[in-house]
Amino acid sequence: MRWTVQFLIDNFVLILIALTSGGLLLWPMVTQGGGAAGVQPTDAVQLINREKAVVVDVSSAEEYASGHVLGAKHVPLDKLEDQLPRTVKNKALPLILVCPSGIRSRRGVAVAKKLGYERVLTLTGGLAAWRAASLPTEKG
Repeated sequence: MRWTVQFLIDNFVLILIALTSGGLLLWPMVTQGGGAAGVQPTDAVQLINREKAVVVDVSSAEEYASGHVLGAKHVPLDKLEDQLPRTVKNKALPLILVCPSGIRSRRGVAVAKKLGYERVLTLTGGLAAWRAASLPTEKG
């Protein structure tokens, strides 16, 4: 027992570093809505082209008007539960949720899954990552 306490005292800094690094590894999962599945912009383009994925922008009306993924449908996050079934009727198609940073879209994943959509993804990094990849956007 004595050697265990002495070990903890002697290696306090190392133990603290190990706990901190473990916490930092878990942090993205905690902040991303429990590990909502994400898709990189280039992979999203492949899903759109190959599997007819539907892109739904969950931004506010002002954010959507200032720029969004080319062809994205607009359903604000606070109206997602009511409007998504009317906007995207085929629940078997991949659904990619987008917002400016990717935070709100992660919250929308749970709503879409609750509504019965089979494959719901969030655009990792949001519209900012889409633009950084030089992919097409439109305004209005």
